[in-house]
Amino acid sequence: MSETPVWSFLGPTGTFCEMALRQVAPAQADGALAVELDPCQDVPTALDRVRERRAQAAVVPIENSVEGGVNATLDNLVAGAPLVIAAEVAVPVTFVLAGRPGTSLADIQAVSTHPHAWAQCRGWMHANLPEAVYVPGTSTSAPARALAASSEPLSFQAVLCNPLAAKSYGLEVVAAGVADNPDAVTRFVQVTRPGRVSQPTGADKTTLLVQAPHDRAGALLDMLSQFAARGVNLTRIESRPAGDSLGRYRFSIDVEGHVRDERVAAALIGLHRTCPLVRFLGSYPRLDGRPVVVPAGTSDKDFVVARSWLGEVLEGRTL
Repeated sequence: MSETPVWSFLGPTGTFCEMALRQVAPAQADGALAVELDPCQDVPTALDRVRERRAQAAVVPIENSVEGGVNATLDNLVAGAPLVIAAEVAVPVTFVLAGRPGTSLADIQAVSTHPHAWAQCRGWMHANLPEAVYVPGTSTSAPARALAASSEPLSFQAVLCNPLAAKSYGLEVVAAGVADNPDAVTRFVQVTRPGRVSQPTGADKTTLLVQAPHDRAGALLDMLSQFAARGVNLTRIESRPAGDSLGRYRFSIDVEGHVRDERVAAALIGLHRTCPLVRFLGSYPRLDGRPVVVPAGTSDKDFVVARSWLGEVLEGRTL
């Protein structure tokens, strides 16, 4: 009998990332997870577990509706051996301010959490604890675990975490509903090693990393025109430093459609011809399940018919 597959994630137990993993991981007949959980201290470690074949898949955050892209994920996906995104899931973000039992607002001089969590609660913190110092954490749950596990004074007296983490680690909720935007969500992705690309579902998304052709006027327009000319809609584009010198940028891009779609494949071929770097990061079902609207003249059939016509031209059978 084969061993239970391992899935890594940004830990420790009780993170939003674990909540996302439980939505996409395979389950047994009784509803229990069919994978072994491997909580990791940070995103690079979780992804490296997959590269090293110590985990079959990893679930990590990639985008927040308030703070934007998660740089630790976007950068690491292209920093090492190739990985691809196989699925995405969104988790509503709910934060509480929690501390050891008996902690009150007056006792709090410093608060720890993940940088994205802090950004989503900054307004509430400014209004209610304007003098509190922010102590960065590797996740929302890591500071909660540290606060609960230590009997000694730490550099912070409270944490911003989800209600599950506060309950799991025996912390007391000092204030609930502390997020500035109650409708905030974080998008997480399931990442695996590359393999044969799946078939399109008709409601897909493709993620790419592209470096603009050259530092010249119109370079970004030339890159984007590869998509526009084929009717491929972008749903996200973010610039990231190339890392080798100032002023050089790469672009993390999500587009509607699947790499097996003719229009998306043609756009990628165009990018590969004109850009110094193109990294395919996966085609996968979009989380809302909404079918992609294909502009007139850009369906797979349109491409096939056009190629057939050109073949006839080349053979002298039509003009």
